Amino acid sequence: MFRDITIGQYYKADSFVHKLDPRIKILLTLWFIVIIFICKTFFSLALMILLVTVSIAFSKVPFKMFLKSLKPIIPIIIFTCIINMLYIKNGDVLLEFWKIKITSEGLNTALFMTIRIITLIVCSSILTYTTVPTMLTDAIERLLSPLKVFHIEVHTLAMMMTLALRFIPTLIEEIERITNAQKARGANFESGKLIQKIKAMIPVLIPLFVSAFSRAYELAFAMSCRCYRGGEGRTRMKQMKLSYKDLIAVFVFVLTTAGVILFNIYLKSFSF
Repeated sequence: MFRDITIGQYYKADSFVHKLDPRIKILLTLWFIVIIFICKTFFSLALMILLVTVSIAFSKVPFKMFLKSLKPIIPIIIFTCIINMLYIKNGDVLLEFWKIKITSEGLNTALFMTIRIITLIVCSSILTYTTVPTMLTDAIERLLSPLKVFHIEVHTLAMMMTLALRFIPTLIEEIERITNAQKARGANFESGKLIQKIKAMIPVLIPLFVSAFSRAYELAFAMSCRCYRGGEGRTRMKQMKLSYKDLIAVFVFVLTTAGVILFNIYLKSFSF
């Protein structure tokens, strides 16, 4: 299960999306999140799905990696579907049993919310799959640079965010290794009540925390040995520059936003 979590992983490829400016990719991802919540009809949502599909095609990242990133959130998706189907009572009744009533509007809303969540996860995955962590750090620092006026250490904040994102796959591998080691010693994580399962996780959590703090100390020591002193006076080997590819991406997002707004206005009968 833990191996299915692909947050923070980078997929090396020579694609249109990989060559986009990291700052533009972060802003477009945030823009996409805003637009997806503006969608009120299935037509506008279909337009966003088309945008994501095109982005995946231009990223050259295997589609199975996106499917792998969706596996950990399947319980959340199922829970969201059930809540929407059971608690929305408007519309024609499709199924009624005891106190359970499923209506057409509840079913449509459940489907709408499921597609929305999946699209959000896939869009966020495109950002991490196509952006090197170091470039992501620089991009976040550049975008947050106006906060320096308020004496906020932007570089430190960006470094912390990127390191946390970068070490998620490493910690997941560590959890797998510790879990397999405990299973080889006879540990049982599957059977028993909830309290027993929680207690069974203690032999996993303690070594995990020890390993995490050990890695953090080693990383801090390595950065100190390389004379790392923060962002002050620091230069960058690769300078970020906007290109025509970034302008094309922004233009596509502008057209998509306009299409979503038009669909919301003129197709209100399919709204939620």
